Amino acid sequence: MIFIGVDPGLDGAIAFFNIEKGHLSVIDMPTVEIVRNKKKKREVNAQLVANVFRCVEGDMTATLERVGAMPGQGTTSMFSFGRSTGILEGVLAGLQIPMTIVTPQAWQKGVSMRSGDDASRQRAVELFPSYAGLFARKKDHGRADAACMAWYAATR
Repeated sequence: MIFIGVDPGLDGAIAFFNIEKGHLSVIDMPTVEIVRNKKKKREVNAQLVANVFRCVEGDMTATLERVGAMPGQGTTSMFSFGRSTGILEGVLAGLQIPMTIVTPQAWQKGVSMRSGDDASRQRAVELFPSYAGLFARKKDHGRADAACMAWYAATR
């Protein structure tokens, strides 16, 4: 069984954890750059997301982070975040990959993550020491969140 953790943001990621082999792979969220209203914007791309899942062999189950508006987040940003989540839900449903939606609080508690800056990167390195390089940069927090969610799914 392959457990998938999905951090749905533009800077998020998709983690695949094969618990039997102890193998982890993490893909940064597939996005494309488009021009809208003469401005360059990034969007999660449904076709690229579907291709990521199609390349994985074996039985899969996904854990997707439940997202909501954050204080100070603008309406355009909230809409984009919701759109990204909807794309991921749609692709998973279309490919008939079973999915669980989990709050950040639930998976963070489930992996015994401490609070504070870089907590998910630190915990991901503890859970997956052989893959520490995947979480080395500050901007790898999406990778770490996805990997921790995959661990959460595999161990609950």
